[in-house]
Amino acid sequence: MTESTDTIVLEATASPVHFNQRLDQVLADLFPDYSRSKMKTWIQNGHVALNDDVVTVPRHKMRGDEVVKVQATIDVQVASQPQNIDLDIVYEDKDILVINKPADLVVHPGAGNSSGTVLNALLAHVPEIDKVPRAGIVHRLDKDTTGLMVVAKTLQAQTHLVSQLQDRVMSREYEALVINTMVAGGVVDAPIGRHPTKRTLMAVREFGKPAVTHYRVIEKFRAHTHVRLKLESGRTHQIRVHMAHIKHPLAGDPTYGGRPRLPKGASEDCVATLRGFRRQALHAAQLSLYHPRTDEWMTWQAPLPTDMVSLIDAVRQDTREHQDSE
Repeated sequence: MTESTDTIVLEATASPVHFNQRLDQVLADLFPDYSRSKMKTWIQNGHVALNDDVVTVPRHKMRGDEVVKVQATIDVQVASQPQNIDLDIVYEDKDILVINKPADLVVHPGAGNSSGTVLNALLAHVPEIDKVPRAGIVHRLDKDTTGLMVVAKTLQAQTHLVSQLQDRVMSREYEALVINTMVAGGVVDAPIGRHPTKRTLMAVREFGKPAVTHYRVIEKFRAHTHVRLKLESGRTHQIRVHMAHIKHPLAGDPTYGGRPRLPKGASEDCVATLRGFRRQALHAAQLSLYHPRTDEWMTWQAPLPTDMVSLIDAVRQDTREHQDSE
């Protein structure tokens, strides 16, 4: 068994019998599958809305006619089975494993992905890793983000790697193609928390957790920029949220980037490539850390996947064609 998290969405309408009752009492009545203490926690964490307005006070008194919505995550126990799934192993020894994750591969099992995940593959490749919490996975990549991940094969290695993450010692660098042309590199220092109304998403929030992303320009195009990014923190969807925050969302990201933006006058080939790229253009290109047993500083790199290479080639060619026509 391994622990995972699932997103739940609950909705109901309060009735006159709930008039003047506490919000946490009403939630426990409307959704009896969940305890009042669980509901209280969800309210305090901002996961409950009345008529689309988030309420964070459990003792909030109800009118008795509100539409109640709950969007939250719950810990679940998922029975994970070993599966012979090919892993692109960049490095392996008795303590750690570094893989180059492809797109469309989920890291942890959940209700919608009970099999075919990185965790299932790890259980088959290293059977004894089932004794390590979360099968040794110490950091995640989104399903459609490619690139390097480190996995601990022992509890001692996991403890060491988690400490490096928390102390911001581990270095993770990414490459991305963002929309619009950047003038220069910079730093985004903006706290990230749950989106105020879309509870499965993240957003820059005044009272969110600290988050810092450094970025520099690799190559500028007519309507895009190829950038290198380095994380100081590791918040959920951090790069995607931060780049969208500064008006440079990742190409191909429907969640934070909105509809695909096509350069005016782009060729049919360029338009087809941009429309056909159906994931965020983000790749974990470099990973550096202290080996948990030898304390040696180690660095691994993973080249851009072919779909991102083709995408960048397409916007580069588009830029050349418009320069030639000027």
